[in-house]
Parts: sequence; structure tokens; C-alpha cells
Amino acid sequence: MDTDLAHKAVSLALSGNWEEAIKVNLDIVKNDPQNIDALNRLGRAYGELGEIQKARGYSMKVLKIDPIDSIANKALNKWKEMKPGKFHSLPNQSSAEAFLEDPGKTKIVPLVHLGSQTVLSELDSGDKIKLDCHCHRIAVTTVDGKYIGRLPDDLSARIKKLVALENKYEALIKSIDPQSQVKIFIREVAKGKKAAQIISFPGDKLEYVSFTSPELVEKFNTA
Repeated sequence: MDTDLAHKAVSLALSGNWEEAIKVNLDIVKNDPQNIDALNRLGRAYGELGEIQKARGYSMKVLKIDPIDSIANKALNKWKEMKPGKFHSLPNQSSAEAFLEDPGKTKIVPLVHLGSQTVLSELDSGDKIKLDCHCHRIAVTTVDGKYIGRLPDDLSARIKKLVALENKYEALIKSIDPQSQVKIFIREVAKGKKAAQIISFPGDKLEYVSFTSPELVEKFNTA
């Protein structure tokens, strides 16, 4: 397999250049008709362009080669209710731009106490998720309420206090590795007046003053 073409195909997908991604992946499968990665990428690209029948067709090609391929199976489940027509992304998914880091306002976090493999197998990078702050520890769920995992205790405590001060956060699935470790991307989207001087995700040097009064935080920062 041409690794340069594969890298190019992935880069085009991350940048949302679906038309060019299709051309590159078609070149790959022309020389390697059973290249599952390229076939899955074609399914995703056609799906992003609203060409659902072609998207389903490539996913079915994958399943003829590997009936238990999780990517193709998830894609078919997501597309089965879709009608043809151009759209920007698959349901619940955000573009790669959503992962742009903003020091102090964003954080990548590995979840603990993960949920069932059935739920985890349905997740994709970019899926929108929910932070349930109503419990003692913050649980992370799918948008339809399926349990994924929870935040580490120290971060749960921090975010719960900031939410109580009227901060607001959004979260996305960042990655899932073969061992089913799930990492999420959290972003502060609104800051409460009472938390105006408190950094959501400070560096180690500021961690010990995380919940002192805003006046003391400001004094520390200007010292």
C-alpha cells in the first residue's frame, strides 16, 4: 500500500476536503480493492457530501471483506435513517477545528470507570457528549443519555464548583484507542461572573490556588 497516499487521504478528511479525499481513496482502492481503511474513508466522504447510497455501498463492501468491522457497522447504523442531501457532518459530530486548544479554557481528559463495550463501540471521534454534573462525580454520557465513563475525581470536583459559579462547558469525544481508553475534549464556553478571575484548567503552578477567592488569584497572577 502507498503510505503517502494513505496519509494524504487522512489529512484531506481532517481538513474536510471530501471531494479530494474521494479522489485519493479511489486511487488507493484501484490498486488495492480490499483496502478496508480506504473503503471506510470513501464511505465517510460520500456520507459527508450527502451521497448516502454510495456511502452505504462502500460500507457494505467493507462488511463483505470483514463482517465485524466496527467502523462500517457504525456507519451503516448512522446512515440508515438519512435521506440524500448535502450536510456538513454526521450526526453528533464536530469538525477537527472543534479540537483547537485554548490554554486555560480547554483540556483533554482520559475517562475512568468506563461503561459497556456496546456503548463504547458506538463512539466516534468528534461525537458530542454530555457532562452530567448532578451526581457526586461528573458522569459523561452520550447525547441520548448512555453512560460512557466519568471524569477523574479531582477534575469532577473542580468543574462542579465552577458550574456552581455559572461556568458552562461543552465536551466531545477526542479519541478511543484499541484498549478502549476514551479521551474527551472539554471546552469552557461561558464564564460566570463569580468565576471571572478563576482559570478553568490552570497549569500546575496555579493548581493549588484553584479555589481561593478571585481577589487572591488576581494578587497571585500579578505578583
